[in-house]
Amino acid sequence: MANTTVRIIKNSLVVELHGPADITLETTEAIVNAANSSLIGGGGVDGAIHRAGGPCILEQCKRYVAEKGRLPTGNAMLTSWGRLAAKYVIHTVGPVYQGSGEEKELLAGCHREAIRLADERQLKSISFPAISTGAYGYPVHEAASIAVGTVLDTLEDSSHLERVRFVLFDAAALKAYVRAAEAAIKNRAN
Repeated sequence: MANTTVRIIKNSLVVELHGPADITLETTEAIVNAANSSLIGGGGVDGAIHRAGGPCILEQCKRYVAEKGRLPTGNAMLTSWGRLAAKYVIHTVGPVYQGSGEEKELLAGCHREAIRLADERQLKSISFPAISTGAYGYPVHEAASIAVGTVLDTLEDSSHLERVRFVLFDAAALKAYVRAAEAAIKNRAN
């Protein structure tokens, strides 16, 4: 499956689904980091962003934690980009999947908060990874449905964002997000 673009015409917004792809290479104004609550970097997307962006991202994250404490699950904070092409990195902490049902709202919160921060900065574009689907174990099909639905709902109140891109690491995630986008668009058309 190649890169796919899904257009949401009613709002003049574009939602793009790309994969397999590397979020550290994105040129949108902001990229979202699937961070841990300590914000010190780790594996997966988080480690890749910290490595590619360089030490200034880590320093800003350490300052945030020193001033405000660990970033709670479902919340987000913003740093500059370091050596990345994007202007900002929006760090959000996704839920660890345990099947309790509480994770759905926390995962939705990650997407809402990232869009809120981007909109506050008057950004026109943002890229998301598949938050919580790696080490945190969220089933990709469930995560895709929550992510796409939340983004489409939240964009209705956005004043500035024109393009949202989901940057997906592998073909399986891309397929799940394409299905979720198709279902969400179909449901909104009815």
